[in-house]
Amino acid sequence: MALIEIEHLKKYFHVASGTNHAVDDITLKIEKGRTMGVVGESGCGKSTLGRTMIHLHEATDGIIRLDGEDITHAEGKDLKRIREKMQIIFQDPYASLNPRMTMEATVREPLAEARRFSKSEIAQRTEELMERVGIERRLRLAYPHELDGGRRQRIGIARAIALNPDFIMCDEPVSALDVSIQAQVLNLLMDLQEEYGLTYMFVTHDLSVVRHISDDISVMYLGQLVETSPAKELFKRTLHPYTKALLSAIPSMDVHQPMQRVQLRGEITSAINPKPGCRFAPRCPYAAEACNDPQKLEEIETNHFVSCCRVHEINR
Repeated sequence: MALIEIEHLKKYFHVASGTNHAVDDITLKIEKGRTMGVVGESGCGKSTLGRTMIHLHEATDGIIRLDGEDITHAEGKDLKRIREKMQIIFQDPYASLNPRMTMEATVREPLAEARRFSKSEIAQRTEELMERVGIERRLRLAYPHELDGGRRQRIGIARAIALNPDFIMCDEPVSALDVSIQAQVLNLLMDLQEEYGLTYMFVTHDLSVVRHISDDISVMYLGQLVETSPAKELFKRTLHPYTKALLSAIPSMDVHQPMQRVQLRGEITSAINPKPGCRFAPRCPYAAEACNDPQKLEEIETNHFVSCCRVHEINR
């Protein structure tokens, strides 16, 4: 059963040179207890998509459903209620924490704001959360600048799960961390998902990370979905030419069978006042006249959706 459903979701920003179609007509479902990885180049709109889904941005058009409830236009008390069910872990674990609040105060804040816990319950829950994410007792009165990035991100995770949400949008939560720390944080997220039955949307540009943590993967290009599939199927049988190029960039440890790198040529088009048709076409080696027509995300194989009019010809 889908926990999160979006239909024809759009988020446009008006800029001096026109309208930026940051998220343009996206339809997507995320099943309960699963992790949907959303990948793409910087500026493709993946973070904007996640932030619009959890109401940090107001949608320009489309529908957002949480557990069957239409929350597209939620406001006031309804918005506060659904925000307890939908949380976010930010990319920068330093910028996302209040530099004047201790680690303990940061975790305590959402519990106090909920106004339904006693002081003793807040104190107990705060202690449990910090212990669960691996923050030593001696560091609980420390300030953000006194901790390394890994511990700061653990506090961000503790804050996100404080009110037992159903859905967490992970906005590149390990990209600012050292590689050795990334694995620890990813494993913590996976353990918490199993323990609390969490549903994740994991935004990243790192395909090796998304392969490790995701059950399903959606690939974005300039505000639109080009391919979405179960993770194992996507890495086993990639269908869209842009996804093929992305996967070919993953470093291979197999010196005997290195992956052949797909070189993209041509200019990246703009999401500002885009023309109809495939936005990847100017860089696509398979582009044809038909690519100038609007493309639709269609189910090519079971649960494998692709937006490409030439997908069958390319993958013969």
